[in-house]
Amino acid sequence: DPRYEAQGLDYPIGFVRWTEQRNFEAVLDLLAAGRLDVAPLVSHRFPLEEAERAYAVVAGAEPSLGIILEYPGGEEERLRARTVELKGEGARGPVAPAAGSAPATVLAERAAPATAPAAVPSVSFIGAGNYATGVLIPAFKAAGAVLRTVASSGGVSGVHAGRKFGFERTTTDTEALFADAGTAALVITTRHDSHARLVTQGLAAGKAVFVEKPLCLTLGELAEIEGVVGGGDPARPLSPDPSPAGGEGSKAVAPLLMVGFNRRFAPQVQKIKTLLAGVTGPKALVMTVNAGAIPADHWTQDPAVGGGRIIGEACHFIDLLRFLAGAPIGRAEALALDAPTRDSVSISLGFADGSLGTILYLANGSKAFPKERLEVFAAGRVLQLDNFRKLTGFGWPGFKKLNLWRQDKGQQACAAAFVQALRARVAGEAVAPPIPLEEILEVSRVTIAVAQGLEG
Repeated sequence: DPRYEAQGLDYPIGFVRWTEQRNFEAVLDLLAAGRLDVAPLVSHRFPLEEAERAYAVVAGAEPSLGIILEYPGGEEERLRARTVELKGEGARGPVAPAAGSAPATVLAERAAPATAPAAVPSVSFIGAGNYATGVLIPAFKAAGAVLRTVASSGGVSGVHAGRKFGFERTTTDTEALFADAGTAALVITTRHDSHARLVTQGLAAGKAVFVEKPLCLTLGELAEIEGVVGGGDPARPLSPDPSPAGGEGSKAVAPLLMVGFNRRFAPQVQKIKTLLAGVTGPKALVMTVNAGAIPADHWTQDPAVGGGRIIGEACHFIDLLRFLAGAPIGRAEALALDAPTRDSVSISLGFADGSLGTILYLANGSKAFPKERLEVFAAGRVLQLDNFRKLTGFGWPGFKKLNLWRQDKGQQACAAAFVQALRARVAGEAVAPPIPLEEILEVSRVTIAVAQGLEG
């Protein structure tokens, strides 16, 4: 039962008296009360520096039961530290805190980095999973951002990412990032159900926020985010003074918010946008996504955690068509194949300028078929983008093709656009956000509505 095994929802006591959870609770209660004596279970004790001997006993023939590794005295405070300062490559791990350092911080032996210029924004990451370490962190580093702190729930992945990519520190204390004066922007790469909370916290703390899709899972969460960002001017520069700049009657600075809708930044999509700029009249856009099957018990399929695949991934393609249409979405409908996961769907979009969009998001295809294909029909011409590798024009004056040696879905350009906007605002320049705020909110609202329609 995944609700019991993974989510920790205990069975009613009338059905199962002694579950794993209740067993643990009972044992801990007995230990705390001194009613359970475990001393006879300990057969060996070794100081930490002799850990090899302990493992030799475990692997050898010497009789043993419970083996305890004893840490040196005075280590408790250091071991409880939630933040590790990383000061260069090649750290050997935590050492004793420097004199005067905060109890919650542990220093690692590394060479101090050069201080970054004030105009170079410092970015902290919340989440150090595969996508963060494989794609986003390298993209932000390539864009010139100063990598300040990486936060992870367990600590191990954060330390690994911090040392690999050159972060200044790593922590398990996510809440501390919102008050960190050295962090200009937060990049959120956690599981989907935490996005809205972290976004609102970050924006309320005055941080710029980049969140990997989706922005949120429910219309209620979207309303909370709108309440934080509403009423401000997204193009105004940041003020060194946290109070609103510009005098009485001026519009406050809207926090810089961006969702990782990277496909609109892909070079071939940018070329399509340029070609469409010279076209009058409505367009027809068809997006086919060979998404592949994901097990029904995967966290992304859980409506409460991942939001389901429409909210969690199909939002990418709703945003892409919204970008290319260049007009608000006035109508959205969806039909799903009859399957338990309901993640093979046809989404129809109607745009305010009369353009039409169709997204075929399918989980029942073959891996041998390309994953993503976009077709644009306009003014007697056709553009076809095959898997972000080959762009072909049919009947398009002056354009036949744009092929890439390797697939480029725009992740690096997306991160670079955010860093550039952040750098400009920190430097006092008035710049528009890379993705207009109203489009972010619109795409999120439409996506949630489409998912809810499928549930009905």
